[in-house]
Amino acid sequence: MEQPPEKLYYSIGEVAAMFGENPSLIRYWEKEFDIIKPLKNKKGNRRFTQQDIDRIGLVHHYVKERGMTLKGARQKIRENREDAENAYLVIRSLKQIRALLLEIRDNMGE
Repeated sequence: MEQPPEKLYYSIGEVAAMFGENPSLIRYWEKEFDIIKPLKNKKGNRRFTQQDIDRIGLVHHYVKERGMTLKGARQKIRENREDAENAYLVIRSLKQIRALLLEIRDNMGE
């Protein structure tokens, strides 16, 4: 996942780009997973918080990276959401550390 710039709210297009997905998939997951509840303005535009992005990341991890069905991912999240969210955050942090270490390694050769 591409690291977003730090701000309070993100548009659906920005969120979709973070995960390399289409906005329509993000809207679909919003309907399928009750943990994803972005704020909406008067026009109905979605505004995602960092918490929403983390939850979308959790769904993305289970469905796209681990290959689970939507039903399986929903069940896994329902069983113990806090543990699932914590595990996802740890995995995300490890991926960021790995990317940083690879970048450092690549720069050492220059």
